[in-house]
Amino acid sequence: MPATPAPLLTASGPVPAAADIRLVVTDMDGTLLDDAKRIPAGLWPMLAELRRRGVLFSPASGRQYATLARQFADVAEGMAFIAENGTYVVRDGVELSSDPLDQAVAADIARTVRRLVAGGTDVGAVVCGKRSAYVERTDEAFLAEVRRYYVEHLIVDDVTAVDDDVIKVALFDFGPAERTTAPALADFAATHQVVVSGEHWVDVMNRTANKGAALRGLQRELGITPAQTMVFGDYLNDLEMLDAADWSFAMSNAHPEVVRRARHLAPSNNDNGVLRTIGRLLGIPVH
Repeated sequence: MPATPAPLLTASGPVPAAADIRLVVTDMDGTLLDDAKRIPAGLWPMLAELRRRGVLFSPASGRQYATLARQFADVAEGMAFIAENGTYVVRDGVELSSDPLDQAVAADIARTVRRLVAGGTDVGAVVCGKRSAYVERTDEAFLAEVRRYYVEHLIVDDVTAVDDDVIKVALFDFGPAERTTAPALADFAATHQVVVSGEHWVDVMNRTANKGAALRGLQRELGITPAQTMVFGDYLNDLEMLDAADWSFAMSNAHPEVVRRARHLAPSNNDNGVLRTIGRLLGIPVH
C-alpha cells in the first residue's frame, strides 16, 4: 500500500459509509492478489471481523477448488468457493452447484489445441475435472503455470480420455491469449463460452456457466440479495458476476470493459483495493 493512499474512486460519486452487506465476493488474480500473486496480510484480520459480523466471504476465481481451499485452509469453515470460473461451487466440502462440460466437447477442444501446437502456437490445454486437472504437455515452463492455479493435477498420455466430470477446459498461451488462442476457438464460441480470463488464459465452458450464474445460485441458496452483495473483479471472466451485485467494483487497473460494466471503481490490486473498499463501506480498520 502506498504511503499516501489514493482516495476510493467510484463511477457514480462517493460511496455511502453504511451498507447492509451480507456477502463479499472477490476474484483472486489481478483483484485480491497483487501482481506478485500475494494475498494481502490484512485479509486475515478482515476475514475474522467479517465472520464476527455474519458477512460471508467468497473467493470467485478461475482457479481450481483444491487450490482455493488450500489457500484459505485455516479459515475455510463456512466459506463458499466459486471455483473454475463458476462451474464448481463448494461450501464446507459439499458441492452446491456445478455445470459439467460434455466430454466430447472437451475432447474436441483438446484436439484443437494439438492442431494449434502443430501450427506453431505456444499453448497447452488443462482439462479441468472435479477431482483433478489433467495435462499432456510436460515441459517445465508450462507445468510451472499449471501448478500456480491447479494444485491437484495429473500428467496423462491423453487428456481426451480422462475419467472425471470435466467442468471446463483452460488453455494457457505464452503469447497474448486474446489475440492468438481465443480467435482460434471461434467454432466453439458459437455454442459455448470462450472467455479470456487473463492475459495468457482462455477458458471454454458451457454457455450457462459463468461466475455470475454461480453467484446468483449462491445468493438464492443463502437468501442474500444483490443489494446485500459486494463484488470485485478485474477481467472479462468477472463481467457477469459484477451484474449480480449492486455493489460491484472494478479495480482501477482492470480491463476497460470491466471498468465500464462495474458500478464503482476501487483502488488497484497493488494498492490493496479490495480490503480498503471493504473497510470503507463497512467501517472496518485495514491492517
